[in-house]
Amino acid sequence: MSDDEVDHELLDLLRKRFGIGVQDNGPPETKVLESAEFVYDNSIDVAIDMRSTKVAAQLVLDEMEKREYSTKTWSSHELHPKAKDESTVNFIFTMDLLNYSFWSEKSEDERFAVEYKDKRWTGYWGLVAVLQRALDEDIPVTSPDFWIDEERCTDEVLKNVFRSVNDEEAPMLEERIKCLREAGRVLDEEFDGSVVTLIEDAKSSAAGLVNLLAGKFTCFADEGTFERKKVRFLKRAQIFVADLWAAFDGEGYGEFNDIDKITMFADYRVPQMLHSLGVMWFCPSLEAKIRRLEMIESGHSWEMQIRGKLAYQHSSQQANLSSGCSIWAVELLRREMLIIKPEAKINAILIDFFLYDLAKEREKDGIDTIPHHRTRSIWY
Repeated sequence: MSDDEVDHELLDLLRKRFGIGVQDNGPPETKVLESAEFVYDNSIDVAIDMRSTKVAAQLVLDEMEKREYSTKTWSSHELHPKAKDESTVNFIFTMDLLNYSFWSEKSEDERFAVEYKDKRWTGYWGLVAVLQRALDEDIPVTSPDFWIDEERCTDEVLKNVFRSVNDEEAPMLEERIKCLREAGRVLDEEFDGSVVTLIEDAKSSAAGLVNLLAGKFTCFADEGTFERKKVRFLKRAQIFVADLWAAFDGEGYGEFNDIDKITMFADYRVPQMLHSLGVMWFCPSLEAKIRRLEMIESGHSWEMQIRGKLAYQHSSQQANLSSGCSIWAVELLRREMLIIKPEAKINAILIDFFLYDLAKEREKDGIDTIPHHRTRSIWY
């Protein structure tokens, strides 16, 4: 470059550093709720029953108050970390980086399961047990610098970390290893190898942290196109923020000035619970397919309406089928609950946590509900 040429990269850095020519677009927004409303408005095979929503709001509010459901409930779970320090930050990041698709088509005795503390753990709790067991065995599985150390963190080591008590290995194990590798690389290149630095860069904004995750990490970029409109659901990015907020009780690393911008996390269990409460309905042919435990192809119109997105292409994946309608249904529940009791300390995060726990309780008690849908995906 000659002395007379303009260094555009340097100018751009200076503009950003001193705010020259940079537009202030206001506080960060995730646009997840906006996307969910759009999907709901354009759905023809999935519906929300407004009358049942009002009834369910009272039932859910009463039960949450009865159980004194709050952020403290998160830490009360046996396997969740209790420390209020960076080790818990790293644990939560790793957990939510890998928190997807643990359902199995096999029987309870044959499915992927983890033996830990004299108990057998499956599903989400199987993942948490995997991490706790590895740490007990002095394997630093929650450390980003470990993920990019090819000598210590080999695929064989990670496969051993995810070992099962039976012959079924963890679903999508190859994809989980890729997520760890990518996240370690991005943290090293963009955030000094530190999850804490990533959080600090969001400047106490929940929406800002979600957007950082979606913008910097491919494995958190849960978005696509529906009816020619870009839609975002960002399940795992949002649940990372929510888990931080709950684990730290809204303080320290979990302090956010806009936590209520986080929506529910479109997954398997909450749509199942919303259906059981009569809040969300599927057309007969879609419901029949779900009850027959049949896979729903990515890109199918049913998949787009329930989840609210077109297939997000990954070489060995199908797009997930959570729910734009689920997100909007929980938002309507939240609004109804605040109409019933304006002073209630409630948001979409706590409602989601509660409905998930309730669904697992009903499953354990053998209460009949519609099965969760079958779609393999890294998104949830």
